[in-house]
Amino acid sequence: MPTPDSRLGFYTLTNAAPRRAGRFAERAEAAGWDGMAVVDSQNLSGDCYVALTAAAARTERLGLATGVTNPVTRHPAVTASAIASVHEYSKGRATLGIGRGDSSLAHLGRAPARIREFSAYLDALQTYLRGDPVPFDALSFHEQVAPDVSSLGLADTAEASRILWLPSSLAKVEVEVAATGPRVIGLAACKADRIMFALGADPERLRWGIETARKARVDAGLDPQAIRFGAYVNLVCHPRIETARELVKGSLTTFARFQVMHGKIAGPMNEEQRRVLGTLHDRYDMKRHTQTGSPQTRTLDPEFIDQVAIVGDPAHCVERLGALASLGIERVMVIGPSAGSDREEAALAERMIAEEVLPAFHA
Repeated sequence: MPTPDSRLGFYTLTNAAPRRAGRFAERAEAAGWDGMAVVDSQNLSGDCYVALTAAAARTERLGLATGVTNPVTRHPAVTASAIASVHEYSKGRATLGIGRGDSSLAHLGRAPARIREFSAYLDALQTYLRGDPVPFDALSFHEQVAPDVSSLGLADTAEASRILWLPSSLAKVEVEVAATGPRVIGLAACKADRIMFALGADPERLRWGIETARKARVDAGLDPQAIRFGAYVNLVCHPRIETARELVKGSLTTFARFQVMHGKIAGPMNEEQRRVLGTLHDRYDMKRHTQTGSPQTRTLDPEFIDQVAIVGDPAHCVERLGALASLGIERVMVIGPSAGSDREEAALAERMIAEEVLPAFHA
C-alpha cells in the first residue's frame, strides 16, 4: 500500500472536444482528479487550446495540459502564446505537454519530427515562455516560407521575437516532454521541466528511463536530481481481469507502439515482449488508432497486457501505482478504457479509479 510520501498526481486524458471538454472537466474535478489533458491531433479531434479554455471556465483547481502537442503543426511562438493564454485565464493551472508527434503528423503524411528540429523547438519554446527574446537568426521554423522583414523597408521593427503580453506576475508554464527512447529522454532531461515517460508501467523500464535521464544531466553538467518524472500509464480498474484487459487493449496498442516506433526497442525488455512489439509495429493501422477491435489489438496477449499496463481490481492497481511512486514518478497520465469500449463496463472502471484508487494517494 502507498505511504504518505508516495502521493501521485493523477491526470486523465481525453479528446479535445470543445463542447464536451467543460463538462468532462467538471466531472473530473468533482471526482478528485488532479488534472486533465487533451490530445492535439487536428484531423481526429478539436483544437486543444479551445478545449482547455472551455475546461478552465468550468473548474477552479483542475490542472490543464496538452497530452501532447508537437513541434510541427504550430510555430513555437504560437504554441507558447496559446498555452500561456490558457495559463493566464486559468490562473496558473496549465502545463504544456509536447512530443515529437504521432497521429497529428501521420494525418499530414509525415513521421515524427527529427530530434535535431525537436531540440531547437524546445529551446525556442522555453525561451518564449520565460518572456525572453528569441533572436531572429535562431528561428528556422514555419516563418521561413515568408521573405525577410527587411524587404518591407520599414523605418523600424522588432529586433528579436518575443511574447510581449505575458503578465510579470504569472508563473512560467511548465513544459513536460513525452519520451520513450534514450535520445529523447536525454534531450528532455536537459530541456524540459518534467519528463513524461511513455514506457508502460513496467518498473524495470521506468527505472532505466530515470537512470538514462539522470546520466544525461550529469553529462551536461546539470544537477541530476533537478528534473521531475511522470509517466503515461494505461490503467483500467475492474473486478474482472478479462474485462479490464479487453477495455485497455485499444489504447494500449497506441502507447506500446511508441516503444517500437521505428522498429527498434531500447531499454530492458524480455524476448516475448520484443516479439509482441515487433508484431504490433508491423500490423499497426493508423486509421484505427486507439480503437477497440482494431487489427493491432489482436497482437496483445494477456501476459503482455498485465506487464505493460495496469489492469485489475483496486487493490492490485494501488499496489502497482505505489511501485511507480517509489521510483520517483510524481505524475501519472492515465489512459483509461479505449475508444469503442462497452460503455457500461467503461463507466464502472472509471468510477472504481475515482472512488477506490485516487483516494489511496491523496490522503
